Amino acid sequence: MIKITLKDGSVIETEQGTTVLDVAKQISEGLARVALIARVNDKLVDLTSALDCDCTLEILTFKDEEGKTAYRHTCSHILAQAVKNLYPEAKLAIGPAIKTGFYYDFDLPSPITIDDLAKIEKEMESIVKADFPIVRSVVSRKQAVTKMRGFDEIYKLQLIEDLPRGSEISMYSQGNFVDLCAGPHLVSTGKVKCFKLTQITGAYWKGDEKNKMLTRIYGTAFDKKSELTEYLEALEEAKKRDHNKIGRELGIFMTDELVGQGLPLFMPKGAKIMQILQRFVEDEEERRGYMPTKTPLMAKSDLYKVSGHWDHYKDGMFVLGDEAMDDEVMALRPMTCPFQYLIYKNGIKSYRDLPCRYTETSTLFRNENSGEMHGLTRVRQFTLSDAHIMCTPEQVESEFKNVLDLILYIEDCLGIRGEISYRFSKWDPKKKSKYINNPQGWNDTQALMKRILDDLGLDYVEADGEAAFYGPKLDLQARNVWGKEDTIITIQIDFGLAERFDMTYIDENGAKKRPMIIHRSSIGSYERTLAMLIEKYAGAFPLWVAPVQAKVMALTDRTSAKAVETADKLKKLGIRAEADIRNEKIGFKIREAQLEKIPYMLIIGDKEAESGVVSVRARKAGDLGQMSFEQFFDRVKKEIETFSLEN
Repeated sequence: MIKITLKDGSVIETEQGTTVLDVAKQISEGLARVALIARVNDKLVDLTSALDCDCTLEILTFKDEEGKTAYRHTCSHILAQAVKNLYPEAKLAIGPAIKTGFYYDFDLPSPITIDDLAKIEKEMESIVKADFPIVRSVVSRKQAVTKMRGFDEIYKLQLIEDLPRGSEISMYSQGNFVDLCAGPHLVSTGKVKCFKLTQITGAYWKGDEKNKMLTRIYGTAFDKKSELTEYLEALEEAKKRDHNKIGRELGIFMTDELVGQGLPLFMPKGAKIMQILQRFVEDEEERRGYMPTKTPLMAKSDLYKVSGHWDHYKDGMFVLGDEAMDDEVMALRPMTCPFQYLIYKNGIKSYRDLPCRYTETSTLFRNENSGEMHGLTRVRQFTLSDAHIMCTPEQVESEFKNVLDLILYIEDCLGIRGEISYRFSKWDPKKKSKYINNPQGWNDTQALMKRILDDLGLDYVEADGEAAFYGPKLDLQARNVWGKEDTIITIQIDFGLAERFDMTYIDENGAKKRPMIIHRSSIGSYERTLAMLIEKYAGAFPLWVAPVQAKVMALTDRTSAKAVETADKLKKLGIRAEADIRNEKIGFKIREAQLEKIPYMLIIGDKEAESGVVSVRARKAGDLGQMSFEQFFDRVKKEIETFSLEN
């Protein structure tokens, strides 16, 4: 007999060799029905696993994240089996569970379309109905290679080759299907209740654009139909809000194959929004004591060697030239910090000169993989509200808090503060080659940042291995409409680069000291923030951000001149207005303006022209009635000055 300690601390005895599922039945038939996998001594296992010694046991269901993952991972295997049944020549790559469902990558003999998903779903339903037992077997490396070679699964053979020597290798079979997998999985295919295939995309093998492009099929799965329906409705809403779709429809940005991937072209409306945001940020930063700089878009490799970027970040840079052949190798800048450090060094600095706050609206370049790029959220050229604060150690805490105060003010004006979560990103001592090798510096700086964050009362998570190579950082995170999390803004405390660049200041005792450095953004990458705003507001931007704030419409040809005059008058007062004097019905003009998400529509007919008023429609509130020009201007002026988010 062996003793099993359950999650609530209770202990049950059972015979050695009893399966996890049998123990679940001993606890409760109801629990056994909803059980998916289990955790035994902190290891996730299948329900068919036998228990051979005293252990701790936790039965996991769909309510547990690990249970959801196993459920959806099993769905990915059912998808793979269905594809192999329908397309026997298909080659299997990888098929993990993800936060919103699952996917599987295939090398298919011929292309498939979204219309083929219904046929694949039907085959998956047959596999679920067959309720094939899912059986795990542990095999040797030689057996795994023989098995996958027999199936001609070339990608699985590569995965086996990548496994470290001595690794346990397992396979899972269900009916006529066998896959290389670590598991765990459900006990049978019939345990899956509700699923839906959602989309087809391309994906490079191993995420490397040098490798073959595979076909990726996405799906989602739930244990209740109501939850699946709710998710699919949310997915439809996400499609409506996707910045890639809305941004193009509203004429904000476009892309072109002749220009290249990850290089968006901003059209007049998009360029105007970027200009509005940039002026807002730069003016606010100036009010808070920042000094502007303007530095080159490229530099010699020598600069990046001093900063450490050449050693730690070269693969992410666009390098111009070859070190083996060229006397002078250049690189497009991935960040501005080394340039601003050189400006700081131009002249002796006293403690009275600190804090020294340099800012720049900088164009930066990152050599992103093709498979990683998406719309405006991940691009190869972007614009960053970048700044570096050189300060004394005693000033770090107050400067850090001032930076966060600036960021929160900008978030409030944009209405996105509630969308943000916080991540304290630390170094990983086990990956020393990734970071500046100064354990004491890391420990001291991380302790300092933690103290600041705790004093601010921030609700944050900690993440090992996510720090910059020169220091820890606070990452402000946000999810897009598809649920993917991106870093919007970072604040970093740098303890290493002042020494590399020999940056100093003279303290009150006349001694030379190293400054501390805070790297920060205030609105982040303008492109990524714009993507976030498009999705949050579905293109209906707050009045102060909207590229066109008012459209003045002539009801008849007789009032066209008055409409143009009114629009010009608004423009002279700083309101972004356009006149619509086309020979179209007013209903058509209004509907078109609504599709363009224009905040205000002003209609001028004969009566309005004669009495010097305008009929006003608001994007949200609809018909507001007649107003004098002055009344309307006062209304919008107040909304703009207070950064109103109402209309």
